[in-house]
Amino acid sequence: MITRQEDIELLIMLMDESGNESEESDEFKEAHQLYMSFSDDLDGYEILSFLSGKFDKVNCFLSINAGAGGTDAQDWAQMLLRMYTRWIEKQGYSYEVVDESMGDEAGLKSTTLLVKGEYSYGYLKNESGIHRLVRLSPFNSNNKRQTSFASVEAFPEVKADFSEVDIDPKDLKVDTYRASGAGGQHVNKTDSAVRFTHLPTGITAQSQSSRSQISNRETALSLLKSRLIQVMEKEHKEKVDELRGNLTDIGWGHQIRSYVFHPYKMVKDLRTLVETTDVPGVMNGNLTPFIHANLRNKK
Repeated sequence: MITRQEDIELLIMLMDESGNESEESDEFKEAHQLYMSFSDDLDGYEILSFLSGKFDKVNCFLSINAGAGGTDAQDWAQMLLRMYTRWIEKQGYSYEVVDESMGDEAGLKSTTLLVKGEYSYGYLKNESGIHRLVRLSPFNSNNKRQTSFASVEAFPEVKADFSEVDIDPKDLKVDTYRASGAGGQHVNKTDSAVRFTHLPTGITAQSQSSRSQISNRETALSLLKSRLIQVMEKEHKEKVDELRGNLTDIGWGHQIRSYVFHPYKMVKDLRTLVETTDVPGVMNGNLTPFIHANLRNKK
C-alpha cells in the first residue's frame, strides 16, 4: 500500500514538472489506474477493520421466513433466497441447504442455509431484519399492487462442542420426522430429519439436509447453539422473547429495506438511506453497497 501511494505521488510530481497534465497523457492514465486500484484496496482494508466481532470470521446460518402476504410473501421468500445465493456465489463462498419448507402454492415458507466462507457471518449479520416488497402481484387475478414481507436472520456457526454454550439435555425437546423431498425415489422414507426445541427459551433449530439422522442432529444442534450464542451476545439476554420480538411480527413497521418494483423501481435501506434504482442488479446479488454502508454506519 505504501509503495503504491509513493508511486502515485511520484507520477503526479512528474506531471507537474513536465506540465503535461492532459487526461490523454500516459502519465495521467497510469496515475489514474494506480489511484483507482489503491482506493479500492483501501476501502477493502477499511471494511475488514469493521469486521472485528467475536464471530465475524466464522461461517453463517442464514434463515429466510415468509411473513405477511400469503402466497406473495412465500414467493418473495424464494426471491430473497435466489438473491442471497447469487451474492454468496459472487463472494466466492459456498452454501448448503440445511432446512426447507415449500409454500402451499408457490415459493417458500422458510429455509435455512449454511454459508461457508471467511467473514460470511460478519457480512450477512447486516441483513438480519424484515425485507418489504411492493409489486404488481402475479397471484392476483386483478393484477393489483401487493405488499409482502419476509424476515432474514443470520447466526454464526457454532460447533456442537462450543464450550461457552452448555445445554442441559433436560432442556431439550427432540423431534424426528421424515424430510420433505421432490417425490418418487427421492423421498426420504426414514425419520432422518431432526428438530431441537430449547424449552427455556422456545428457540428451535432443525435440519433435514442429510439422509443420516446423526448428521442432521449435529447440524441442528450447531444451529441451536448458534442462535443461543446470538441471544447471549445481546445486552438483555434474559429477555429472550423481547429479543426475538423484532422478527416475530414480520410485517409493517419493522422493515430494514424496501424493494419497490411498482409504480417505480427502487431498493432503499431504511437504516443507512442508501438506495438504488438498479432493482435487477440487487436481485441478482449486488448487495455489497448496502452491507458496506451498514458496517460503516454501525461504526
